[in-house]
Amino acid sequence: MLLAAMCLALLGCLQAQELKGHVSIILLGATGDLAKKYLWQGLFQLYLDEAGKGHSFSFHGAALTAPQQGQKLMDKALESLSCPKDLVPSRCDELKGQFLQLSQYRQLKTVEDYQTLNKDIETQVQQDGLWEAGRIFYFSVPPFAYADIARNINSSCRPHPGAWLRVVFEKPFGHDHLSAQQLASELGSFFQEEEMYRVDHYLGKQAVAQILPFRDQNRKALDGLWNRHHVERVEIILKETIDAEGRASFYEEYGVIRDTLQNHLTEILTLVAMELPLNISSSAAVLQHKLQAFQALRGLQKSSAILGQYQAYSGQVRRELQKPDGFQSLTPTFAGVLVHIDNLRWEGVPFILMSGKALDERVGYVRIVFKNRAYCTQSERHWVPEQSRCLPQQIIFYIGHGELGHPAILVSRNLFKPSLPTQSWEEVQDQPGLHLFGRPLSDYYAYRPVREQDAYSTLLSHIFHCRKESFITTENLLASWVFWTPLLDSLAFEVPRPYPGGAENGQLLDFEFSGGQLTFSQQQLEVLIPDLVSVPKPSDFQVLGAQYRQSPLITAWPEELISKLASDIEAAAVQAVRLFGKFHLALSGGSSPIALFQQLATGHYSFPWAHTHLWLVDERCVPLSDPDSNFQGLQAHLLQHVRVPYYNIHPMPVHLHQRLCAEEDQGAQTYASEISALVANSSFDLVLLGMGTDGHTASLFPQSPTGLDGDQLVVLTESPFRPHQRMSLSLPLINRAKKVAVLVMGRTKREITTLVSRVGHEPKKWPISGVVPLSGQLIWYMDYEAFLG
Repeated sequence: MLLAAMCLALLGCLQAQELKGHVSIILLGATGDLAKKYLWQGLFQLYLDEAGKGHSFSFHGAALTAPQQGQKLMDKALESLSCPKDLVPSRCDELKGQFLQLSQYRQLKTVEDYQTLNKDIETQVQQDGLWEAGRIFYFSVPPFAYADIARNINSSCRPHPGAWLRVVFEKPFGHDHLSAQQLASELGSFFQEEEMYRVDHYLGKQAVAQILPFRDQNRKALDGLWNRHHVERVEIILKETIDAEGRASFYEEYGVIRDTLQNHLTEILTLVAMELPLNISSSAAVLQHKLQAFQALRGLQKSSAILGQYQAYSGQVRRELQKPDGFQSLTPTFAGVLVHIDNLRWEGVPFILMSGKALDERVGYVRIVFKNRAYCTQSERHWVPEQSRCLPQQIIFYIGHGELGHPAILVSRNLFKPSLPTQSWEEVQDQPGLHLFGRPLSDYYAYRPVREQDAYSTLLSHIFHCRKESFITTENLLASWVFWTPLLDSLAFEVPRPYPGGAENGQLLDFEFSGGQLTFSQQQLEVLIPDLVSVPKPSDFQVLGAQYRQSPLITAWPEELISKLASDIEAAAVQAVRLFGKFHLALSGGSSPIALFQQLATGHYSFPWAHTHLWLVDERCVPLSDPDSNFQGLQAHLLQHVRVPYYNIHPMPVHLHQRLCAEEDQGAQTYASEISALVANSSFDLVLLGMGTDGHTASLFPQSPTGLDGDQLVVLTESPFRPHQRMSLSLPLINRAKKVAVLVMGRTKREITTLVSRVGHEPKKWPISGVVPLSGQLIWYMDYEAFLG
């Protein structure tokens, strides 16, 4: 009876193996560089892993090249296939022979070629008495070719119903949000989301692929540490020694941010920052949590990034792209970006992303640095790595290269002893004299893979086994581009800092962060005019005082102007709090005050925020969470960095009863009543205004009488710009203020500045001309470009 049962079980296993069916893998671009360097070896490794486990395989190398020439190129690529060191040579030779026999080249150029491929696969499956499990198409071709190939696969080479289809794409997946959306829409017209696998090969690198399993296996130790209370900062770094020579055509179009930060480094950031699912083997849960991490990323400003370009780059572009002799590229080859995440776990923790070419070493790593609150009474020579809390505490996912020379996971001994799977990770032997991140290797629990494996081998295995969490979904791709596109647009015409390359860079690319800003640590020495001994710099000019429209005018370079205005606001605040116990400040929105908000947040620690009431001068009729909201700008650049009591913050009530600025909701009257109740005589201590190129101020616009006179303190107005509906303080209320500051910046304001200097009191034509405080003071703050052009 037992024997019969065993026989039945064995028969069931054999049938289960047979039922796994036949898999056809078609490598498009089979004779290209990526295929030769990685993909054929990855496919061979897949065959080594899966041979004898129930599936049968055929491998089709495809390209546009004619069959005879294509087969020669493919045979050459297959010559370099190798086996893992632990596989005996005879078995290696046997499996390699099988793989070569199963691999053939074919030209795929026309729809007929795809029809022929489809027919050949079906014929082979029938002749061998098999059934078809599925097909994998790997697109190792430029993105411009995706649509035609996708159309041919969809129309002529899909497997029959019941068999699966997986199509694999290589980056770049667009150049910005719009192009990524267009490409995704085009591919989505041919394939279902579950059929598409977008590759970011960094997700297959062993140290990166271990981030989530490491967090999962060490939940108990990390639960209390993996948050803003304990993490000082996170560094995600990819440095290269090579330059872009030979790739100038690609690099000139994409640059370092699109090449590495928008994809590799951002994907890694989400693995570190995302909430950990209960079950990390659930692809759907992992991808959903990654999307939530994307959605929590704070929008980037121009000041969030620093750019560099190695000095030989423009010359390489001129040679490779036949540009004229005087051509100078603005494409960055080095970038550092400061990222913040607006959620409870990571609020205030800086994530530093940095990548560049022609740097001093080749290395990649993720470094989580923990806050150190310890003081050790004994001298450093008595500190014991496992016990001393004074030694640095850090976790490093070492992606590869560098001084260590291989992937690794390092955990400071004074943190905890990590748990890792012993079948795939082993402890690293100490190497006396080797220091990593300022400490000897012996200060870490250090682990390396038992067997190093190429990223593409890992990812091909995940594609075969339908592990979607290692790939980029359409939703996550577009979320990434939503995050990066505004920064890329703002940096399009920025001149990168030149650097010589390699060890000669010295400290030229070192940078610092403060608040939401990144700046180079070392001032760059620039010769603007040859043969001139001394060239005036902005700092050589002092803040100048004058008169404008019979009121005081302060003019300076932007940085000095903002510094002066911030100091004046602080002085007014200190005086008001000393005299009356509180300071009522009304602030305008828009782009001009952003630098001021950042200066107040990071450079004025004596500001009496606890006694300050913040009001808005005007607001767009959008939800307060909308990026266009003035309140949202105030929140992003000031409020989240200072400690103003929540009951002292007074946003305009533009969103009531799920409606925006509806007259019947009486939002303007509500705000006016709040001002009357809290602000003595409805007289703000200071009102900050701007001036538009049409002469508008607050949200009071030319040719619109609303809010220019009368008894109303707060009004609803119409703007000629989107969003059209606005709420604004009225001119009579503004003129009751004790002090009004008008900030005017940028070359685009030069024309209106000249015009307004000549007009009288004409608020219907030029609302700004109606700003005349009844008993208060008006001061104009203009930078040199607005004042002098």
